[in-house]
This record gives sequence, structure tokens and C-alpha cells, in this order.
Amino acid sequence: MKHGDETKRLLATSLKTLMKNKPLEKISIRELTDHANMNRQTFYYHFEDIYDLLKWTFQQEALQFLDLPESTSVWKEGLLQLFNYLDENREFCICALRSLGRGHLKRFFYSDIHRIFGRVINEFGEKTNAAEEYMAFLTHFYTLSLAGLVESWLLEEMDQSPEEIIEMINMFIQDQILGAERRIKGQHN
Repeated sequence: MKHGDETKRLLATSLKTLMKNKPLEKISIRELTDHANMNRQTFYYHFEDIYDLLKWTFQQEALQFLDLPESTSVWKEGLLQLFNYLDENREFCICALRSLGRGHLKRFFYSDIHRIFGRVINEFGEKTNAAEEYMAFLTHFYTLSLAGLVESWLLEEMDQSPEEIIEMINMFIQDQILGAERRIKGQHN
């Protein structure tokens, strides 16, 4: 591990520890760096502010599970790993959600999740010859839907297990593909 990555991980670990007991907006850079046994300059060498550190932490620890390889057939495993991460880090994730608010958190990760789900939707588009505009709409739809489902599950508003949620998402996607294939066949008959 490079020295810079190690420093970032130490800061991320300190942030997660501090967020167990207080909201993000109440944590100062001084408190964070003291907890990590670093000076403020070290923090600013790596991050602009605490929100930048929070985003980096989620990108390194959570969004990596959704960053699929070229084959999109493994998206379910990546999503299951994401749910497991959220479950193991529930206090931290809920604190981030409450501190940032729904809208800010959505903007925080929208582009990452959108890019990742874009791969799945592009594969769908190749199977169905869907118009680019329709695929862009579906990517946006699935991105917002997934974010809402994950948030609802994290806040314990859903009774389903991660496996059940993933299976329902998969059925929904398969139904979408089947419906598109039927619509296309109907247009050609």
C-alpha cells in the first residue's frame, strides 16, 4: 500500500470512529487529525474538507462493490457485497445520511452509481436495440431507484433481506428486457 493511501485510510478510520458518536457537521478537522495522530496540513494535503474525505471513504469502501468488470453478469454479487458493507457499517452510513441529507448524499454519489448502472443498461440496449434516449432514461431510473431502495433498507423501512431485494431487482430488469423484446417483435410483425 502506498504511503498516501495508508494516510487516507487512517483518516477514514478516524472519521468512521468519530461519526459513531457525533454528526458529521460537528466533527472538526482538528478533532479528526488529533484522533488520527496527524497534523492538519497532512489532512489538507489529501482532502479539501471532511466531505471530500467522506466521499473518498464511500468510494473506496462501498462503491467499489458496484464497479463491475466488463461483464455485467456479476452485478448481483457486487450489490450483495454493498448491502453487506452497509450492514457492517450501519451506524456510520446512517450518520452520513442524516448529516448530509438525502439530496446532498444523492448528488454526492449520483455520477458514480450512474456510470456503473450505465453498463448494465447498455447491455440491455444491445439486446433490445433500444434507443439511446430510452437507455439514458432507464439508467437514471435505476440509479434513483437503487439509491432509494438502499436508503430505505438502511433505515430499516423494508423487511426484505438483501438477497430478496436483489432478486426482485433482477426480476424487474428481466421483465423489462422481456417486455422490450415483445414490443420490438410486435413492431416487426
